[in-house]
Amino acid sequence: MPQPSLQGLTSEDAARLLAEVGPNAPPEAPPPGVLKIALRTLKEPMFFLLAAAAVLYLFVGDLGEGLFMLAGAGASISLVVVQELRSERALQALQRLAEPMALARRDGEERRIPARDLVPGDIVLLGEGQRIPADALLLAGDALVIDESILTGESAPVTKTLAGDGPDRDFPDPGGDDTPFLYAGALIVRGSGVARVARTGARTAVGGLGASLAAIQGEPSPLQKRTGELVTRLGVFALSFCALVIVAYGLVHGDWFEGSIAGITLAIGLLPEEFPMVLAIFLALGAFRLARRNVLVRRSSVTETLGSASLLCTDKTGTLTQNRMAVVALCTGATIEPVPDAPDAEEHRLIRAALRASAENPVDPMDRAVHALADRLEIPAGGVAVESFPIKPELLAFIQTWRVESGPLKAAKGAPEAILRLANAEAGTRARYHEIIDEMAREGMRVLAVAETEPGSDDYRLRGLVAFEDPIRDDAPAAVAAARRAGVAVAMITGDYPATALAIARAAGIDTSAGVLTGAEIAGTPTESLPEKIRDIRVFARVMPTSKLALVEAFKADGHIVAMTGDGVNDAPALAAAHIGVAMGQRGSDVAREAAHIVLLDDSFASIVAGIALGRRISSNLRKALTYITAIHVPIAGLAMAPILMGLPPMLLPAHVVLMELIIDPTCSLAFEAEPGEKDAMLKPPRPQSEPLFGTRDLLLGALQGFSVFLAVLAVYVLSASFGIPDAKGRGLAFATLIVANLTLALSDALPRGVSPFSRENLFFWGIAAVALSVVAAGLYFPPLATLLRFEAPATADLAVASLLAISAGGWYGMWRRLVDI
Repeated sequence: MPQPSLQGLTSEDAARLLAEVGPNAPPEAPPPGVLKIALRTLKEPMFFLLAAAAVLYLFVGDLGEGLFMLAGAGASISLVVVQELRSERALQALQRLAEPMALARRDGEERRIPARDLVPGDIVLLGEGQRIPADALLLAGDALVIDESILTGESAPVTKTLAGDGPDRDFPDPGGDDTPFLYAGALIVRGSGVARVARTGARTAVGGLGASLAAIQGEPSPLQKRTGELVTRLGVFALSFCALVIVAYGLVHGDWFEGSIAGITLAIGLLPEEFPMVLAIFLALGAFRLARRNVLVRRSSVTETLGSASLLCTDKTGTLTQNRMAVVALCTGATIEPVPDAPDAEEHRLIRAALRASAENPVDPMDRAVHALADRLEIPAGGVAVESFPIKPELLAFIQTWRVESGPLKAAKGAPEAILRLANAEAGTRARYHEIIDEMAREGMRVLAVAETEPGSDDYRLRGLVAFEDPIRDDAPAAVAAARRAGVAVAMITGDYPATALAIARAAGIDTSAGVLTGAEIAGTPTESLPEKIRDIRVFARVMPTSKLALVEAFKADGHIVAMTGDGVNDAPALAAAHIGVAMGQRGSDVAREAAHIVLLDDSFASIVAGIALGRRISSNLRKALTYITAIHVPIAGLAMAPILMGLPPMLLPAHVVLMELIIDPTCSLAFEAEPGEKDAMLKPPRPQSEPLFGTRDLLLGALQGFSVFLAVLAVYVLSASFGIPDAKGRGLAFATLIVANLTLALSDALPRGVSPFSRENLFFWGIAAVALSVVAAGLYFPPLATLLRFEAPATADLAVASLLAISAGGWYGMWRRLVDI
């Protein structure tokens, strides 16, 4: 039982203090508001062009058309603002999920609570790899080794000792050895302990600097950067071409006003300004959708990569298994025995030694299992823990020094081979124990050996073996099977005994046909030969963290897009090196979380596979949206230019393009984003590493689709003129054709195979379509609006024929795609 001073606060006291002192978080910048987003939007080239057109109409042309342009530009800005606010809300929700957690004692119980809810007086449990959540005093546990470089800039770690029984002192500046002062944001390099929170929020040393360690990174993804550069180049080209058209039209026709309108219309048609907006919305809402599947994205670029993963490297404990360790068997030398209700003398010594070799304030599941067994059998440790020695790569054992009545002793618990070596076991004893260990391992048990010294002696005596069982998660086999059907290989990397690893892998459905490779074999293989050696192996045992990095690099060299899970401090290099680093949210260290691209909120393998499925959906819908944007800008630009070159009256005016933009923006950013994934997305292999998300093939497809729509609409306009139909009627008929073709094109590109156009996910699209068709109808049949748009109502028969042509031009790809099943 913990000392009374370590019991912690009551929930009522904590709530009262939180109301008094505020949250344990530095001051946060307010999220961008409507005005800020609107001002940012006004800087886009599109709105400069719209403003220029409105000014021309207001001061040179028709006042009504100028006011209509202003209203259209305002509506377009409002639409962008609404969509960006939606993205901002999604990002704020992600930030709340990304907030660090702390293990605190409240009401005498250990509870995992948000670090922002800590208050002065809280008792927190700290362990290796964690960021200290608040300024605190170290009261119990080991002498911690702390990295305070975030505060001091000094890379050398410092050692912290326990606080005395005297009154609390004021916190000095960070830095210095042998003090009990712990500072928020500092990293625990080694050891574990119990501390009392002294200062929170802005009162901490790091809070005074305004640090925010939990902030989600907001840097643009590589695709966003490439797209931004493309739009910038196209913008320069569009503005240059705009100037050229104005000058040419003015010199040839002598009408500088119409030339300016034609040039601005063409420039707007050439500029695919939706690209950056669509990317930002897809990545933000995609990350939010992933978070609802317990997959927290820390870096937006991984949203693009997740659907391309071809290999999942996963650990065992807590990911494939339930991380609920329980001691199920003991061995004191001869046979394996289930845990007895009344242990004999040797079993009593074994359990007591295992308890002494476990942390006093256990965080590790196996330490908790040993404590639970000792409590149930009422076996006390019988002394006072003095010092502990954490596991090291060269000795896979946890050792703790105790002071008992007859003198000091040491207890050790760890990997059987390490403990057998520590106890200098004879060859016969080693052979007998290895046979027993193999038998336990084949049954899927995890086995630790226990040794202990006699009081006053340094010689260890082997006490026996403790076997633990951690059941497979119920959803793990189905998730592994789903991953393999999707062409995603699954590899298990564990520190367990090889036979245990194989047993667990078989139970989870991982391919064990190529056997198991150990960490020693990995370390002994030359780097250049490792990719070939591990190509078919999917089970790796007795793997040290350094070998995890070698495995990641080898799998990458073999052409895989690698997702790697990890939770420990030493896993950070492998997580950072993987294409997709996945940290455990419940049991992962803060270092692992910071190095990873993704944090798994429930530590479940099934959530990773669900994330891959959703990642494929996001990538597919994003590709479709970008293809659609490319396609629809082809007829807009072509119809702004072709009639002029053919000597016909202009078909598209800036007001018409504004109406088109009001349809295009919500279609590509809302309707496409809401579409379900392809039903067979998880029955196909992942996208090859060499294939870009939006490449030349997609660009050409968009151009071909757009050219089809352009030809259809131009044909309607030219035929109208050739049959003597008035310009206003021909323009109205052609514009209606363009709108219907646009909507058909959007539905054709967005709709997955086998999904009904009238499914629930298409509600956004049908809402947009209803508004668009209503506006077109008003433009044709409502005289004041028709006058502004320079339309006249065409004959019903002409409109029906033009609509059929539009549906054919916009929907041919969708029909062909379903017929050939691509």
